[in-house]
Amino acid sequence: MIKDLGGLLKQAQTLQKNITEAQEKAAAATAEGASGGGLVRVVVNGKGEIESLSIDPSLMTPDDAPVLEDLIRAAHAQAKREVDEKVAEEMKAATAGMGPLPFPMPGMK
Repeated sequence: MIKDLGGLLKQAQTLQKNITEAQEKAAAATAEGASGGGLVRVVVNGKGEIESLSIDPSLMTPDDAPVLEDLIRAAHAQAKREVDEKVAEEMKAATAGMGPLPFPMPGMK
């Protein structure tokens, strides 16, 4: 039993180290989303926060405000999906080969 406990502790420590590294990589990840044929571009970080926003000047008219708002939301949604995929890949790589744990890990499926 003690041998199993030691192995489990080592596995948990390795998992913790891998997850910490993956979280750091995920936080540094960025993704770009574009909409309106590239007229609106959004770059988000690993948390899905907007890092930069680029709007083509041709969209800067009062009549185009509703369209512009939709394009910004669409570009942000695309970038957020991409960065979420990158984060998921980092977490999957961090836990690869660990095998099933005998207890549930918060935030892990």
